[in-house]
Amino acid sequence: MSATVSTKHPRGLYVLFFAEMWERFSYYGMRAILLLFLIDNVRGGMAMSAAEGAAIYGLYTASVYLLTLPGGWIADNILGQKKSILYGGSIIMLGHVILAIPGGAGIFFLGLATVAIGTGLLKPNISSIVGELYPEGGARRDAAFSIFYMGINLGSVLGITIVGYLGQKVNWHLGFGAAAVGMLLGLIVFQLGSKKYLAGFGEVPAKKEETTESLAKSGSDRKKGYMLAAALVVFLTILQLTGSIDMTTAQGLAQGAGVIIVTVSLFYFLFILFAGGLNAVEKKRVLVLIVFFLAAALFWSGFEQAGSSLQIFAERHTQRTIGTWEMPSSWFQNFNGTFILLFAPVMASLWIFLSARGLNPSTPVKFALGLLLLGGGFFIMEMAASQAVTGDLVSPLFLTFTYLFHTIGELCLSPVGLSTYTKLAPKRYVSQLMGIWFVAASLGNLIAGLFAGNFDENNVEQMPDLFNQVALFSVGFGLLLLIFYKPVKRWMGGIQ
Repeated sequence: MSATVSTKHPRGLYVLFFAEMWERFSYYGMRAILLLFLIDNVRGGMAMSAAEGAAIYGLYTASVYLLTLPGGWIADNILGQKKSILYGGSIIMLGHVILAIPGGAGIFFLGLATVAIGTGLLKPNISSIVGELYPEGGARRDAAFSIFYMGINLGSVLGITIVGYLGQKVNWHLGFGAAAVGMLLGLIVFQLGSKKYLAGFGEVPAKKEETTESLAKSGSDRKKGYMLAAALVVFLTILQLTGSIDMTTAQGLAQGAGVIIVTVSLFYFLFILFAGGLNAVEKKRVLVLIVFFLAAALFWSGFEQAGSSLQIFAERHTQRTIGTWEMPSSWFQNFNGTFILLFAPVMASLWIFLSARGLNPSTPVKFALGLLLLGGGFFIMEMAASQAVTGDLVSPLFLTFTYLFHTIGELCLSPVGLSTYTKLAPKRYVSQLMGIWFVAASLGNLIAGLFAGNFDENNVEQMPDLFNQVALFSVGFGLLLLIFYKPVKRWMGGIQ
């Protein structure tokens, strides 16, 4: 089995591996310097407060993933996955080119919006094609997603190192320009490789493959869908008119976006369950996806502190000087990608080893382990913050071990979640539900940005309690999943 997993993957997987690697180079590289650029008032940054900058950071990263839902719908209904990837990558590259132009706030925010739109179109569809390469499912598909996930993190390491260095040490806009070059390389890889190795995959929108029987059934479902869409519009309008959403400040906008993301996700799941034309087995599987969505959102809300609160902690409270050289604080974010590259093969081999002995944990148990490890990392940060409040710079080992815990937790949850969503999702909704998986990351990113906004440099005594809150929530939900893993596993209908 091990030899099959390591030698029998189609070459199309590696086309997707390198295309995703360069796209993630551009995304994580730009993300590593985004918050620093927003709060910089010395080297030509935006000179925002930490609270405002963190809110904009959270809005951007949330928007990137929130837009994967319409991006998945476009692929399922209009373009197909392959064209969506090409168009999305081109839009991302254009956005980074705009960010490389030092033209003031208007140009900068236009660039951010352009990158977010392109990423929403590209991101869910590469993952969908990975699943499409393995129609038989099983261990090969899980192993394929582990390989694919290594590409994501290799791009992360390269992007943070190169873009982070150019942005922090040379020029902010040069860093943004380097991200554009990375996306261009990804487009070249995908365009050249997909013609030969991905022929027949991601071509026809799933909606166009529906049978006559399913089309006949869709009339009443479509009416239910229209009613749910109308209810969503009415609900959001009421929130706006009653002042529940404040769109006048960046922080208010970020908080409003959180309500919108939760509302859109809720209504989309209602649409799938009641107007999606699903049978009883498919509905139970979608309910499982909802559980995993909630777990993933909580996980990413802690994990994505890497670019927000942990970035601020690295910049302001961590010893980074070796002799006369000072390490860029953004490089701490590299620990995660480096640990992924080191431990992803180990974890994949561990699951295979356990599976051969009938001991492989079920998917809900792996999600629970991810959340418990996330909580463990934040207990470490609570200890680091308790030392930092005395005014001393703390050892970089605190962040190192936090990233180690978070990385092992990520390997328990994220590649497993990607694979599970492609397994459990009804075929005609695969890209959309992959989008929903990334919407969980959107919500998590938004919470991470808002959390960082609570870091008051004049009141550092609050830091231990802030980190403790994240730890307790993560561990609590992880324990809940462990307690109820058996019914969740049953609703998966035999899919592991």
